[in-house]
Amino acid sequence: MAIIVEHDKRRKEILEKSLEVFAAEGYEDVTFQKIADRCGITRTTLYIYFNNKREIFLGSLKQVLSEMEDSIKEIVNDPSLSAEQALRKMADIIVDYCEKNIQMFSVLLVYLLQLKKSGVDTNEKVTRRVIRLRHLTSTLIIRGIQNGEFKNLNVHKVNELIYSLVESSLFRIAVLNQTNMTEIRDALNLVIDGFLNK
Repeated sequence: MAIIVEHDKRRKEILEKSLEVFAAEGYEDVTFQKIADRCGITRTTLYIYFNNKREIFLGSLKQVLSEMEDSIKEIVNDPSLSAEQALRKMADIIVDYCEKNIQMFSVLLVYLLQLKKSGVDTNEKVTRRVIRLRHLTSTLIIRGIQNGEFKNLNVHKVNELIYSLVESSLFRIAVLNQTNMTEIRDALNLVIDGFLNK
């Protein structure tokens, strides 16, 4: 049991440190050796945990998304919060993670563009990564409708609107190099105001 725990702990540490390497170097310039050096291990040891840099990169992204998802699940499951309060907190967490991982999202953009050039369906890849987050958003919207906080809304369209704003914030970060997400926060809060059954 202790060996599995140590293996998982080391794997998580590698993913955290490799995230820094990808953010600093960009996807194309990162090598197994650079990741191994940052982690203080040999390349051979790195191969025990991962097969290639793509696996490490995707694992790093998954780890960031999982952390964000866990934070959002806590909010969704908090009975002391109304649907409106929970949705506003959820929006804040998403924008916070975007701000916190600015460099990583820039690397992600380049990675996705390279995948698209090679004929990969990037929409399917991204959708698969955020489907649980969209489900949590839908849960809050449905709860708000059922308890009378929100108008009778089309849940799918509302979800699309929220994630369009999130995607806009990622575009601003990755392409326009904007680091102030105040306008996105304000826009998300304005959208939520429009949901309210007043």
